[in-house]
Amino acid sequence: MADTTGKLYPVARAVLAPAFRFLWHVYREGLDNVPRGRAIIAPNHISVLDSFFVPLALERKVTYVGKAEYLDNWKTRYLLPAMGMIPIDRSGGESSKAALDAAAEVLQRDELFGIYPEGTRSRDGFLHKGHTGAARLAVRVNAPIVPVGIKGTVDVQPPDAKLPKPFMPVVIRFGEAIWPERYTQRVDDRLLYRQITDEVMYEIRRLSGQEYVDSYATKEAPAAAATTVIPVEEMPSGNGGRAVEGTALMRRSSAEVLRPTSIAEGD
Repeated sequence: MADTTGKLYPVARAVLAPAFRFLWHVYREGLDNVPRGRAIIAPNHISVLDSFFVPLALERKVTYVGKAEYLDNWKTRYLLPAMGMIPIDRSGGESSKAALDAAAEVLQRDELFGIYPEGTRSRDGFLHKGHTGAARLAVRVNAPIVPVGIKGTVDVQPPDAKLPKPFMPVVIRFGEAIWPERYTQRVDDRLLYRQITDEVMYEIRRLSGQEYVDSYATKEAPAAAATTVIPVEEMPSGNGGRAVEGTALMRRSSAEVLRPTSIAEGD
């Protein structure tokens, strides 16, 4: 699966990068935080265009997972796989294992792999609770996770908007990598993946400036009365409750699919 994904990436990038630079003012921060070898790129997700802006902001190819339903839409059927998307069936079972194995294969080649920890787009503007797929993958192949904060793409193309708006600013912030080595003594701890995930979400919150809610993102925006907003200072940082230093501010999810079905989620 991974071997046939992104073969047209150089062509797609050569065509799309100049077009995106002309149509939108893209500001990139913290590119030096992306390691030279393998790494998991973990952004917030606020617009369908995130899957274009983040890869185009990076100097290296990034492969990522996306729902197989994107292949049903003529607008994304060819573009997203060309940009490096691995389509996954989110029904679970063997498809989940295949997605996990494909992601591990990408990282074992010392390449970049992207995954949205929220699993799906936020339709209410909040940053939602992260699934543990990225953490499980990081521990499995000893790859650092780079938290990414995206701002502006929701204004370019809000949820359910048919066309994007040109000439608007977009900011992509890459935070300091979170390395799994310090957790190697806890590989059998079922709460380990939740701790790493919460640390990643803390950093994404800091980079994106979003408010955090302790609930998973869904296709429909949750009712306001059912939403509990957690201030950033009360979020778990994954470091004994202390804030983690980083760069300065300016159906089933794909993230959930990337986990072994024999291990509990550990929420």
